[in-house]
Amino acid sequence: MHRSIIFEVIKGEMDYVRDLENIEVMYVSPLREMDPPIIPRDRLEQFIHEVFHNYAELHTHHRRMLNKLHEIQREEHPVIRSITAAIYDAVLNFREAYMEYIPNYPIAAYRIDDEMANNPAFKAFVDQCTRHPDAHRLDMKNFINRPIPRLLRYELLLKNILDETPEGHEDKDYIPQVLDVIKALGKETEPGVVSAKQKVEVWRYNSNLVFKSGEVIDMDLLNENRSLIHTGKLLRQPDTGFEWNGWTELFVLLFDNYLVMTKPKEKDGTTKYHVYRRPIPLDLLTLANFTDPPTQRGNSILRLGRSERHAGDAVSPAGAQQSPDSATDSRLVFPCTIHHNGRLGGLYTVFAESAQARNEWKAKLEEAIGLRKVVQDSNKVFEIETLSADTFLVPAMGPSSGGASWNHENAFTGKVTCSVPFTTADGRGLVAIGCAEGVWIGFRHDSRSLRRVLHLKMVTQCAMLEDFGIFLVLADKSLFAYHIEALVPSSPQSAHTSQTPQKLSGNKDVHFFSVGNLNGRTLVIYMKKKGLDSVFRVLEPVVGKINERTKAPQTFGSRLGLRSQRSEWFRVYRDFFLPSEAFDLIFLKAKIVILCTKGFEIMDLTDFKSVTIPQRDDPRLEKLAKRCESCRPMGMFRSSNDEFLLCYDEFGLYVDRHGDPSRSIGTIEWEGTAEHVAWHPPYVLLFDSRFIEIRHVETGRLAQIIPGNDVRCIWDGRGVTSVPQTPAVPEGFGQEMISQEPRVHGVMNATDGAPLGPNTRGGRPIAQHVFELIPTIPLYLPGSLASPSQSTTYFSQNNSPPHSPRLNPSFSWRS
Repeated sequence: MHRSIIFEVIKGEMDYVRDLENIEVMYVSPLREMDPPIIPRDRLEQFIHEVFHNYAELHTHHRRMLNKLHEIQREEHPVIRSITAAIYDAVLNFREAYMEYIPNYPIAAYRIDDEMANNPAFKAFVDQCTRHPDAHRLDMKNFINRPIPRLLRYELLLKNILDETPEGHEDKDYIPQVLDVIKALGKETEPGVVSAKQKVEVWRYNSNLVFKSGEVIDMDLLNENRSLIHTGKLLRQPDTGFEWNGWTELFVLLFDNYLVMTKPKEKDGTTKYHVYRRPIPLDLLTLANFTDPPTQRGNSILRLGRSERHAGDAVSPAGAQQSPDSATDSRLVFPCTIHHNGRLGGLYTVFAESAQARNEWKAKLEEAIGLRKVVQDSNKVFEIETLSADTFLVPAMGPSSGGASWNHENAFTGKVTCSVPFTTADGRGLVAIGCAEGVWIGFRHDSRSLRRVLHLKMVTQCAMLEDFGIFLVLADKSLFAYHIEALVPSSPQSAHTSQTPQKLSGNKDVHFFSVGNLNGRTLVIYMKKKGLDSVFRVLEPVVGKINERTKAPQTFGSRLGLRSQRSEWFRVYRDFFLPSEAFDLIFLKAKIVILCTKGFEIMDLTDFKSVTIPQRDDPRLEKLAKRCESCRPMGMFRSSNDEFLLCYDEFGLYVDRHGDPSRSIGTIEWEGTAEHVAWHPPYVLLFDSRFIEIRHVETGRLAQIIPGNDVRCIWDGRGVTSVPQTPAVPEGFGQEMISQEPRVHGVMNATDGAPLGPNTRGGRPIAQHVFELIPTIPLYLPGSLASPSQSTTYFSQNNSPPHSPRLNPSFSWRS
């Protein structure tokens, strides 16, 4: 009996090694060699690795073990004393290989199922291999599963050998040790198997989620770190009381980044999960009410209706019980009200079937939201750095541009509207901040240094032409140019520079202006309205005239600021108009883009020829065209060499170089309403008043949400001409400038009121928190990162100094 079991071990090992060899012969080699390939070449190697993993390593170990067994057989035939030492040696050697192979099996099985479901040629190939004589009617999944039961078989056979081993034989001591190692190996692979099964479960849901047409959201479910925290059934009450179809059963998925409500539908043995409403990012989810008393689940048409947006408001102890017909279904259901803080969100109530289920959902949601916050805090793409915390104040009752203005009685500045960082000729890193009561300038990282340098009302835009030393301000719809030396002198001599500005526009009619470089020229373009048309004037700075600045004008009129309307510092380069309302203007490398009611008007200033994108002539795009017309264009950014992301206030759209939609997914719906869009490659930053939504420009995927109160963008990276700025849509598609420097400024109301100053009347004022967004990690890596001790610098550090320099005593701030 002892001998027959040993022969069974050796024969089983021969079969096992042959099966491992057949994986190569029947599957791996043909998949690599077939022409045309069954699996596309660009993902073939990854497929082979994920399905067959380290099978070759297992084969090497077991071939060596089999050779050793044959050697013992030859030397000790016909009576083999023991094979335990050979097995023990093999188990110790192949332990690590199995630790890697076994946890991969759930992933391998999923990849095979997924490929068979989506690739008919692969399915035919697998069916053909199953009919191969050496396959013994086993399919591919059986072959790759073979190593797992083989380990259990060793355990069984060794126990049988142990039972037949006489007392005093060395196997009585050795076999229990081998069994311990094999059992330990099984236990140690369990966590890896559980983890892989969880990963595969997420993948299965990802492939079986069905979105409504045009509503697909990339939830990044195939991310290596994604996890499924909870699933379960919840009920949804009909939106109105006049529906006969009763309650909706939802299958709800709680991932570590999104909450997804679905309606399962089974077809051909596969369950598809139809997304019931827009998935909610956990960053924007709060639990509103999980304590309301239960209500009866009735089917009455007299039941109180409830709106989607304010579903939670209608939940009451009486609830549906007010209906006389509710006795048709007396089961109690337990309301769970959540709040989605987004454009398409609001309060939303679903019902659990028991108090225990509701408590479990509450606990799991709290866990998921808390986990998401911790993970996001550790993986921010942008950090907030304060520029000013308590300089800019508005009354607690809300901003007012009337009586509550800056004076000796109070310190209200009005709403902050714009900012721009710049570096002076003597190397000082400064920031200008504009608001309803003027312009303040100070060191970039020293908010206490901010001083008011211009007493202008209703400042809405500012920009800096560093190469010319000119500071531009749009105040109360008039555009002014100032010598920066007059505002922040760098020496006692420059303190005498004329503070009188030159007015670049006529009447108070300028809606916005834009600064940029076009074909090597620095240009300023402003827009004013004439009827329904937008009229543009293009100005170019005149170096010679600007440099005549040391001498202040001597006329009495100029001292009073009554200077000639004609600007000497700028010459008119071009004038043109657009028969449409314009909102903004972007500089490209050789053209400009005007954001207007028609869409994105790309214009060549040499001949004023223009084209409007996106193209709307195709009748198949009629629905999309109507959507584009109903929304406001906000920005246009390059996503790849031949593709752009057009940003509207509600959604984004990828188009090719001809302006035609380039992706089948349709639109990317923003979580919020973009009141401003900024660009820090490779991220697009969308400013809603409640949060900043940060998305990757290539995928449109949500990367970060920064919450706030009355959030606004005050600098989007434009309005600075000294350093080569990354154009919004560069033509020619050269390498974009690598920038770790902040390119975006924002402002939000501080959560607590500002301290009351001696001259502040009324209630506690609201402080406006002015900040810059600093990238936390290299956004583009040109090569491997060098050690900090090496001298190679990958990222340009041409803007702000790491610490604020001391205030230069040779000049005074004018406040």
